[in-house]
Amino acid sequence: MLSWVVRLILIAANFVAGFFVAEDALNFEIIQGVISLFLVALLVFVLAFWPSSWTHFFNNLGKKA
Repeated sequence: MLSWVVRLILIAANFVAGFFVAEDALNFEIIQGVISLFLVALLVFVLAFWPSSWTHFFNNLGKKA
């Protein structure tokens, strides 16, 4: 499960880094790593400051009143 998350983050980092640097450039892996670290930090930030009202909304989304 964790490998899926890491793979998705690296795919997203590859996509974003491809806009700024050519994939055959020498520093592409470094830039991809920096972008992936930024995405991990963003994911942790979103999970840390997730509003509890959103959790109640998503938990009750499929239930009938």
